[in-house]
Amino acid sequence: MSNISGNSLINGISNNLVSTYAQIASFAGSGGVTPASIAKARTDKDLSSSLNQSFANYLQTNFGSMDKNGDGKITPDEMTTTSSMLNTTGLTSAQLTQLGTASGLSQEALSQVLAHFSDIDTNHDGKVTIAEINAYNTMSDKMKIQDEYRLKAASDMSMFYGSETSSDSQPSSIMSYKYLD
Repeated sequence: MSNISGNSLINGISNNLVSTYAQIASFAGSGGVTPASIAKARTDKDLSSSLNQSFANYLQTNFGSMDKNGDGKITPDEMTTTSSMLNTTGLTSAQLTQLGTASGLSQEALSQVLAHFSDIDTNHDGKVTIAEINAYNTMSDKMKIQDEYRLKAASDMSMFYGSETSSDSQPSSIMSYKYLD
């Protein structure tokens, strides 16, 4: 697995969600975003072409959990709280599937995270965080280096038997000490 920046993945999704919220909020006017304003923005012919429909759908579908005070609208503070929570607690596989591609992230990077989701989610809470993705990358890099070393060690017997091409006048192998005069 090539390295995937947990920061760019999670922050990219969070930033796109906030951006979509801001578009809808400016369309709706002051007072926050309501389910009706989201639905209207999604069908408005001028706005719908520039609006990220996946993120607008996410706002619409998850409206109740974002409207923390239950007043029927998502305020800028509630959107900030939601964004911060996504950055802190991470994203589920379903959230990554729904929002990852729509955020403009590389399909390859997203596919790799989804393919290794259960390995990345080390605390098994059903979400991957920035820290978990970055830790997985570090572990993958370490394992890759260890594998390369094992392969090299297994195929490079010159360490044991010595090398004919060595520039030293003395033989240089593990067994050399036995043959020194």
